Order: sequence, then structure tokens, then C-alpha cells
Amino acid sequence: MKFDYKKDISPKYLLLVLSILSILLIIISAVSPNTLKGVRSTAIELISPMQKGVNKAGGWVSDQFQIFGDVKELKKENAELRKEINDYKNELDKNEAELSELQELRDLYALDQMYPEYKKTAARVVSVDTTGWFNEFYINKGLNQGVYEDCNVICDDGLLGIVTESYDNYAKVRAIIDDRSSITAQIGNNGTLCTVEGSLQTMDDGYLMATDIDKNSVVSEGDKVITANVSDRYLYGLTVGYVISVKDDPNNLTQTAKIKPTVGFTDVKDVFVILDRKQEVNY
Repeated sequence: MKFDYKKDISPKYLLLVLSILSILLIIISAVSPNTLKGVRSTAIELISPMQKGVNKAGGWVSDQFQIFGDVKELKKENAELRKEINDYKNELDKNEAELSELQELRDLYALDQMYPEYKKTAARVVSVDTTGWFNEFYINKGLNQGVYEDCNVICDDGLLGIVTESYDNYAKVRAIIDDRSSITAQIGNNGTLCTVEGSLQTMDDGYLMATDIDKNSVVSEGDKVITANVSDRYLYGLTVGYVISVKDDPNNLTQTAKIKPTVGFTDVKDVFVILDRKQEVNY
């Protein structure tokens, strides 16, 4: 017959036996400590490794909680630092934009001082017809601000173009590099006349062509090219560019020069519109 302790031994009897055994051990330990010395030694040997293991496990768990706390704190600090960096970056971008705008205003002021004899109004480019070159574009000033057709437009250090259409509050500008542009200009101190022709093709190589230069005129590299006083639509004295090379034409009567414009036509933002216009002469 198989013995089943769960059924044959009542838990209350088992508890009673263990209690009596514990009391006897306490009495023996109190009356004769040396009697249970071996038992204590054995117990210590059995319990000590377990205690060390428990202590080690507890230490590991404590370290993990510490690491978890450190990681949580680091994540919080990292989020705060990222926010600070973004704030600083936004502030830096804002300052750079303000500095750029300030420099543009300084450039406009310097340009205004170059041509004090003309009445001007500042305008901003708001739209471009083509890509790559600013050969035709729109500005945010028009008839209501005194900007009319044939008003000359300048930026950087010289002539940018001319107003071809004007509306109430905006106007269309054609730059001197446009293929339809033609300017009567003069070269150097002796005022040699020439025709500066717009060309997007030659601008890809960084220059415009000045044609119809008298062969007997002395033209040198570095000579300044300005609008001539006999120009029909452009005011006198506006800088067009500088000569970078010159050669005789096959007809042996004229010369042709390459002109590097003073204006950069790839990124135009702010301009001056000269409100004075060339006086029309009716024959």
C-alpha cells in the first residue's frame, strides 16, 4: 500500500511536531550551547553560500535599478539638450538672416551714394520668369510708387536692367543680359562708343559682347564701360561692366570686346529703381 503523506499526516500534527522540535532545540541551545555547535556550523556552511548568492543577486538588482535611473536621467538631459541646440540653431539662423539683410541694406546704401544725382526707390524681387538667370523678373513697386516703363534699375555696383511693364503695385524688369537687350555705352576715359548686346549664351561663360567699337579707338583690358549720354533709354553714367578682352573684327573697321558685368544675375533680391527717366526727344 502506497503511503500518501498529504492524506495520512494531518498538517496540524506536522506543525505540532515541528514546534516541539524547535522548542527542544532552543532549550538545548540555551542549556548546553556546545551541544548544537556542530549543527550551527553545518547550518552556517549551508546558509552562507546562499546568503552570498542572495546578496550578490540583490546587489546586481540594485545596480540595474541604478543604471535604469541613470539612463532615464540621461534621456531627460539629452531631450533638454536637443531642445536647447534647436533653440540656438533657430536663433543662429535668425541672426544670420538679419545680418544678411543688414549687409544688403548697406550695399543698397553704398549704391545709392554712387549715383546721388538720381531719385530712387528701393524694391524687392518677388517673382522670376525664367530659371538660372535673372533676365526677366518682377519687383514689388509699380505705378503707385512712381515706377514707370523705361525706369532704369540698378543693384550691386551698376546697371541691372530696365522696366518694361508697370502696374499699380508691381513692375516687370528686363535685365541687360536678356537676348533682347541692347545698350549704347561708352568705354574708358575717351568715351569710345559701343553697343553692349544682351546674350544668355555668352553669360554662361561670364561675359557680354560690346560691338561696333571704332578700330582706331584705344580699348584696353580693365577699361570701365558705362551707359553713354546718347543712349535712348538708359541714363548717363551707369556702370555696365569692365573690358576683359578686345579683338579686331574681320572687316578691319571695328573691334569687339568682351565685357564682364558688375552685377551678379544669378541671385537678385533687392534693387534700386531710378525714378528719373531719360528725356524723350521728338524729331
